[in-house]
Amino acid sequence: MALKKPIKKFQDLNLSDAYLFAATLEDAETCRITLEILLGIKVDSVTVHAEHTILFNRDYRSIRLDIYLQDEAYNSYNVEMQVENEGNLPKRSRYHQAEMDVISMPPGSSFNDLRPNYVVFICCFDPFGDGLYRYTFTNRCAETGSELGDGTAKIFLNTRGTNAENIPTELIHFLEYVENSTEECVAKQDDYVIRRIHQRVTSIKENRRWEQKYMRFEELLQKEYKEGLRAGHDEGLQEGLRAGHNEGLQEGLQTMLLLTQKLLENGEADKIPLLSNNDFLKELCNKYGISSEVTQHI
Repeated sequence: MALKKPIKKFQDLNLSDAYLFAATLEDAETCRITLEILLGIKVDSVTVHAEHTILFNRDYRSIRLDIYLQDEAYNSYNVEMQVENEGNLPKRSRYHQAEMDVISMPPGSSFNDLRPNYVVFICCFDPFGDGLYRYTFTNRCAETGSELGDGTAKIFLNTRGTNAENIPTELIHFLEYVENSTEECVAKQDDYVIRRIHQRVTSIKENRRWEQKYMRFEELLQKEYKEGLRAGHDEGLQEGLRAGHNEGLQEGLQTMLLLTQKLLENGEADKIPLLSNNDFLKELCNKYGISSEVTQHI
């Protein structure tokens, strides 16, 4: 059986696909207006750290497509698309937040120099099961409810939300567009900002260079996928062999105990030392109707 993961056609990609998402938000202006939609705040300008977005280097064991950016006040943002629920988002967001602090804090700087940072996950599933389009977490005192004031926030957006009455229409349109990045979706929404984002998506899909990068990216993913399957197969095989050996050993010991008991019952205790002889062992197994296959484990 071929170890191959299905490859989506470049023209069929949605914004939920990691490659297209990173390529789209690599553009600073598109990233800025997207951030305004996601957080509902005014952002004058952003700097996108392209070195953290799309990596095509063979030396990287894992391919990262996170979007790291800073606004004009040097506040930091990490925006990531999450298509499958791997059950690790709380701890994963903690890791990303810590990583952002390390990046933004050069040696010798003061802790008070740390600027606010925000981790944003756009999820194509409901990460907490409450039907909300947006879940915002900040650090609060358990006893008083007051904010810690460490300047951090973790925000999880859900494309499958249901509380439309409490959410800006623009955000709902964006989350719909994430999973259906088509001209038809944009026309139905009739949203100027979403159309601007779609223009960037369209220009990428029409660019041969981006398509070639996508094919290279998919080649690397295929390599990762195959290596992962092989590693999992080898590990599973080793575990299976160990489990089979242990199970066979237990069966063999039970057989020895059973034969020893039979010899004692028949007054043939003097033959117990002969159980170490494989031919004698098989003879007794046949005599008492015990499968001789287990003798190979003894």
